[in-house]
Parts: sequence; C-alpha cells; structure tokens
Amino acid sequence: MTRVKFDTKLLPPSPDLSFERALWNKKLTLVAGIDEAGRGALAGPVAVGAVILPFDDANLLQKLQGVRDSKQMGVGQRQLWAEIIKQVALGWAVCLSESNEIDKLGIAAATRLAARRAVEALAPLPQHLLIDYFHLSEVPLPQTSLVKGDCRALSIACASVLAKTARDALMSELDASYPEYGFARHNGYGTERHLQAIAALGPCAIHRRSFSPFSGFILSNQG
Repeated sequence: MTRVKFDTKLLPPSPDLSFERALWNKKLTLVAGIDEAGRGALAGPVAVGAVILPFDDANLLQKLQGVRDSKQMGVGQRQLWAEIIKQVALGWAVCLSESNEIDKLGIAAATRLAARRAVEALAPLPQHLLIDYFHLSEVPLPQTSLVKGDCRALSIACASVLAKTARDALMSELDASYPEYGFARHNGYGTERHLQAIAALGPCAIHRRSFSPFSGFILSNQG
C-alpha cells in the first residue's frame, strides 16, 4: 500500500487527474477510483463505487468539470452527474454489504467486502486502485490510498457520486417497506427524527444492531 501524508490546506479547488495521469504515464491505463457511502448510517447497507475513467479522452476534465466529493453536491447535482459519469466511464460498478453483514463482520470489514465486490464487478478489470483513505488487503492489486481522496482524484470523486446516488435510491425504495422510519428523508443516518422513530418502534430488519449509537439508544430506552 502507498499512503502519502497530505496537508489538507493544499486541497485543490476540485478533484483532478494528477494521480490518474501519473499511473497512465506508467502504462497503467486501467485505474479504478474507489469510494464508499453509508458507512456511518444506522440502517441500510454500505455502498462502494468503483470507476475507471478513459485514459485517452483529451476532454475528460471538461466533461466531468462539475464532479466533486458527493458530500459537496446537492441531490439534483449528484443525480445529474451520476448519469454523465456512467456515460463517460470506461467501466463502473456499485456493490453493497447489507446490514446483517455489517453486524456480522463489523463496518470496516464489511466496507472492504463491498469494495472487493465492486472491483471484481468491473469490466475491464483494473490494474491499479486509487482509494479514499482505506486499503483493500483482500484485493491483490497495486493500490494508492489517499487522505481526502474524493477531493483530490477525479476517479474517486466519481466513485463517491455513484455510491451515494445508488445508496440513496435504495433507501428511498426501502422507505416504502418501512414508512414509519423516514428512510427516504435521512437515508438511515442518526437524525433526531430517526432516533425518535427507533425509540417508538424499535429496530426494523435493516437496522445495524451492532452499532453502538443505535444499540446504546435502544438500551437506554428499554431500561
């Protein structure tokens, strides 16, 4: 693993292709950016996106000029750019680890599992991975782990957008099955309204029962 220390004061105005181009220049043309969404939620899966951008598109930065870390974008922006990313990318995938897998494995291991699934689902298969912060010891590919990677590397930012939009869409679908919890509004995160619903109703099938904020809240309201 290569993890370079980084002064966050030096973050670029927007994610660029510096890391991708450095690898492309070494004839590693299939570089996948990897990022997750939903790691801190109390319900639902964790999603991991993987995106391979085309190395030979001279207009790539222009085509994706509005892509940022998904947390810096509004819902409409994310949805718009997600479709553009899918059209521009050489390959992309979004895979999940469900709440029961998170409870069984722990969130870190479950996130890595979803990431491994996303990498394995890519076509073509990548030659190198650019990952936002964490490392995939289970994946036998060269990797570069970047602090604030979704703000620095465009392929990671693209992966963050796809992971976030896919997970949000799923949580909206799950809202129909569990309307009392309001998943379409908070996507499973620990908002005040969500915690109030948990206190009143208890957990549902997609809650992460192993999470200490969730289990602690439930226990405090059962005693």
